[in-house]
Amino acid sequence: MSTRCQPSDPAELAIFNALFAAVAEEMGLTLGRTAHSPNIKERRDYSCAVFDPHGRLVAQAAHIPVHLGAMPSAVEAALALAPFTPGDVVMLNDPYLGGTHLPDITMISPVFVSAGRRRRLAGFVASRAHHADVGGVAPGSMPLATDIYQEGVIIPPIKLYDRGRLNQAALDLLLRNVRTPDERRGDLEAQVAAHRLGEARLAEMVERYGLRPTWRQMAALQDYAERMTRAAIAAIPDGQYKFEDFLDDDGISDEPVPIRLRLTVQGDGLHCDFSDSAPQRPGSVNAVASVTKSAVYYLVRCLLDEQVPANEGCFRPVAFTLPEGSVVNARPPAAVSAGNVETSQRIVDVVLGALAQALPDLIPAASAGTMNNLAIGGYDPLRQRPFTYYETVGGGAGAGPQSAGLSSVHTHMTNTMNTPIEALEMAYPFRILEYGLRSGSGGHGRQRGGDGIVRRWQFLATGTLTIVSERRRLPPWGLAGGSPGQPGRNALERRDGQDIDLPSKCQLAVEEGDRLTLETPGGGGWGRA
Repeated sequence: MSTRCQPSDPAELAIFNALFAAVAEEMGLTLGRTAHSPNIKERRDYSCAVFDPHGRLVAQAAHIPVHLGAMPSAVEAALALAPFTPGDVVMLNDPYLGGTHLPDITMISPVFVSAGRRRRLAGFVASRAHHADVGGVAPGSMPLATDIYQEGVIIPPIKLYDRGRLNQAALDLLLRNVRTPDERRGDLEAQVAAHRLGEARLAEMVERYGLRPTWRQMAALQDYAERMTRAAIAAIPDGQYKFEDFLDDDGISDEPVPIRLRLTVQGDGLHCDFSDSAPQRPGSVNAVASVTKSAVYYLVRCLLDEQVPANEGCFRPVAFTLPEGSVVNARPPAAVSAGNVETSQRIVDVVLGALAQALPDLIPAASAGTMNNLAIGGYDPLRQRPFTYYETVGGGAGAGPQSAGLSSVHTHMTNTMNTPIEALEMAYPFRILEYGLRSGSGGHGRQRGGDGIVRRWQFLATGTLTIVSERRRLPPWGLAGGSPGQPGRNALERRDGQDIDLPSKCQLAVEEGDRLTLETPGGGGWGRA
C-alpha cells in the first residue's frame, strides 16, 4: 500500500532528497568496485545521477563537477530515441550531442514501474565514466588533435541494450577501434551493472511511496533548489562585472587564448556573456556549450549552502550568451578533448574573477587552473599486452579571505583521487621515482596559496606520451594584493642524460628508461602579507 505525502513538507523534501541522492551514490559505489581500469576503479573518474521522466536532473552524487553539470545535455540527446522500453540502455560520447569529450562515455537508462495494468516511466538513471582509451591517433585519446575525428570513436546516442538485449554489433564495433578492448569491455559492463542497481533502487522508492508522489517530490526538490539559488543570487550586488583570463596556448600555436566574461547580476538572475572570447582554435582547447555551462553551474552551486540539493532547479536562474564557433561554444568538427579538462578550469577562473568584484570577502584566488593530464600507451613486454594509462595530477588551491589554500589537491572541475603508486606499478610498465609536495609553489599573502605536486615517472617500456596541461606560462593569479602561485613545469630526462623542457601541451615518443617530471602549479595568495 502506497504512502501518500505532501511535497511541500520540508521534512519529506529532505527525506526524498536523501533517497534520490542515495540512488546515485550507490550507483557510483557499484561502478567503482566493479570497473577494470585503474582510472575508474582507483581514481574514481566517473559520475552518476537521477533524472525525472522529462530528463531533468533530480539528484547527483558528489562526483565530478564537469560531468554532472553537462550530463543533462546527454539525457536530452538520448530522449530522441524515445519511446523507451524496460531494459533499454542508451550509450553516447559525442560532445556535440551532450557529451564532454570522447573518453567520457555516458549511459542513460529508463526506469519503468508497474502502475495498474501498465508500465509507466518513473525517470532515468545515468552514469558517465572516463575510459582510458577510445581510439584516435594517440593512446589515451587525448591527442594534440586538429579535429574531433583524430580524438577517437564518436558514438551518437544509440541503444547498447534494447529491451534488455545487448546490441552485440555495436559493442564489437566499438571494441575493435580501441587499444585495450578487454579493459573497455569490463568498464562498460561496470556501468551497466551500476545502472541495473540504480533502476532497482528507484523502482523500490516508487513501490514504497507511489508513482505520482515520487514525481511530485522530484518537481518540488527542483523548485526548492531554484528558490534557494535565486535567493543566493539576489544577495549579490546588482551590476555588471568583467574579467578576462588566458589559456597558455592551444597546443598547435604558442598564441595565448583569451576567455572574456561579462557577468550581469540583476535581481535574482545571472547572465554570463562570453561574446568577447577567442574564436574556436585549431587545437583541442575548444569547449562545447555544455562544458562551459557546467563550469558556471558549478560556481553557482558553490554559492549555496551544502544542504541545498544539486539539481535542475539550480540552473534555471542562469542565462548565457555563447557565440557559436568560439572557444566556449565550438562548432563541429573542432577538436574538444582539452576543452573539457583545461578550458573548463579557465572558465571557472574568469567567473571567480568577476564574482570577486561583487563579493570580495568571499571569493578565493585562482587555484592551479589545470588538471595536468598525462596519457601514455604502448606495448607492455612484461605482461605481453597493450596498455593505455591516463592520469590527472592535483595542484595548489587558491587562498581565500578566511583561510590558506589546500596543498596537493584536485580543484574545481575535477574531483578524482590519484592512482596509488602500488596500483599503478602493478598495472603498468612504470616506476614512480618521486611523489611529493612542491614546497613554496603557493602564492604569498595574508593567506597563502596551496602548494602543488612533484611527480616523477620512469618508463619501463616504449610508448607514446601526451601531456595536456596549463598554467605553465601564465600563473594562477592572487587576489586582494596576494601574489600569484608558481606556474607549473614539464620536463623529460632521456635515458642518455639529455634534459628537455616540455611545453604545456605535447605529444612524443618515449623509450624505456626515460624519466618524466611534472611540477604542478601552486594556488594564488590572498591579501597583502
